[in-house]
Amino acid sequence: MSANLEAKKQVVEEIKEKIQNSKSVVFVASKGLSVADDTELRREFRAKNVEYKVLKNTLIRRAFNDLGITDFDEDLNGPTTVAFGLDETSAAKIVIDAVKKYEDKISVKCAYVDGGKVDVKGVKALASMPSKEELVAKMLGSLQAPISNFVGVLSAIPRGLVIALNAIAEKKAQ
Repeated sequence: MSANLEAKKQVVEEIKEKIQNSKSVVFVASKGLSVADDTELRREFRAKNVEYKVLKNTLIRRAFNDLGITDFDEDLNGPTTVAFGLDETSAAKIVIDAVKKYEDKISVKCAYVDGGKVDVKGVKALASMPSKEELVAKMLGSLQAPISNFVGVLSAIPRGLVIALNAIAEKKAQ
C-alpha cells in the first residue's frame, strides 16, 4: 500500500473517533471568508471546546459510511468545514451566530446530533436551545425556590419576635 493511502486511512480513523466522541457534528460551507474572520471564528470555537476543521468530503463520507451512516452522502460536496461539539448545542450556536455575522460567506449544510441527521432548520432550533448545563441550573433553581421561601417564612417568625421585643424594650427605656 502507498503511504498516501495509509495516511488517508489514518485520517478516516481520526474522523470516526471524533464523530463517536462528539455529541454534535455540524457541517458548514464557507467561501470567501477572510483569514482574519476565519481566525476569529476558530477562536470562538476553541473558547467553547468545539473542534473546527476543514476536512475532505471523501474522507468524511468514508468515516460516516464505516460507522454505518449514509445520510450525509448528498450533503458532502463543495468546501466543507466540520465543527465537532462536546454537547448538543454549542457548535450549532457558534455556527448560527457566524452565519448571521458573515452572511453570504458561511452557511450551514446539516448536522449529526444524537445519532441522526439534522437539517438546517434543526440546527437553527438547536442553536436557540439552552445548553444542558443551563437547563440543569434552571431546574435546580426551581427546586430550591420553594425551600428558600419556606426558610424565609420560618425565619420571619423569630425576626418579628426580636423586633417586637426591641420595640417593647425601647418603650420601657423611655
